[in-house]
Amino acid sequence: MPSFAIPVPDAAARAAALERLDGLVKPVGSLGRLEELAAWLSAAHGAVPPRPLDDVRVVVFAGDHGVSAQSAYPREVTAAMVRVFLAGRSGVTVLAAQVGASVRVADIAVDWDAADVPGEVTAHKIRRGSGAIDVEDALAQGEALAAFEAGRAIAASESTADVLIPGDMGIGNTTVCAAVVASALGLPAAEVVGAGTGVSGEALERKTSVVAAALARRPVTDPFDRLTALGSACLAATAGFLVEAAVRGIPVLLDGIFSATAALVARDIAPGAEQWWLAGHRSTEPAQAFALKALGLTPILDLGLRLGEGSGAVQAVPTLRAARAVIAEMGLLADLG
Repeated sequence: MPSFAIPVPDAAARAAALERLDGLVKPVGSLGRLEELAAWLSAAHGAVPPRPLDDVRVVVFAGDHGVSAQSAYPREVTAAMVRVFLAGRSGVTVLAAQVGASVRVADIAVDWDAADVPGEVTAHKIRRGSGAIDVEDALAQGEALAAFEAGRAIAASESTADVLIPGDMGIGNTTVCAAVVASALGLPAAEVVGAGTGVSGEALERKTSVVAAALARRPVTDPFDRLTALGSACLAATAGFLVEAAVRGIPVLLDGIFSATAALVARDIAPGAEQWWLAGHRSTEPAQAFALKALGLTPILDLGLRLGEGSGAVQAVPTLRAARAVIAEMGLLADLG
């Protein structure tokens, strides 16, 4: 398994930020989580105040999953949605425009004919679809590492961003995420499986059975084996993206269950990388709550969102900017005379 040198956020800058925050024209601690975020950004940037967050970029990792039959939508929706992203009409592209964030889509494992799609979309493609994890491995040997490296390369190409947001698109991906989180944390399927695209009743029971079967199918030996057996190429690519962002000291806003699952795997591959990530929002998926607790991350927002795509994390950008404005622009008690 590869090893990584993860930088540590600047403790001196964090301490200076906390001192400045306590001296602002307000009761100590009265701006709550905004103060915590301001100090976090200061440590990430090594400066008080932190830099403006002008360049925010979303990268949507797209791929099909062999368990898509458990979804309320057919797998063909994945390919159709990639075209919607490119047309600028998806949920995340519309919401990103409101905060001035760019959106890029990367086809890592979509099962489609992409002849009419710009080459940069498919430049890092690993395969078409993935195996049905209840009966076979998701990936062939070596593909998890190849996808992980593809995600690293994508992060490297976005390294001038002030904030990176990993998005996702892939019918069936909440089933895969539930299996990976359950495997990583030793949890039973029934505790981690959620409604995903909106399944309930017998469909939810079938989804839970698929995850249970996947967990029982064979033992997993390490994070890359977990991605091979239970994950997907786009999940592995997202994990690589998160690790490379941490290596480069780029703040990341995680989105919902998909990026939280990738973060759990990424942390196991590169311990300490989680210091560079924030949880943008709380998903309705139970597996996300388990993953974030294991990572020690508390969501910034809780809006009941379950779209994915990076849409929830995008909503947290104004809150981060507000935290930065507080420490940069508020007056000091000492200046009141």
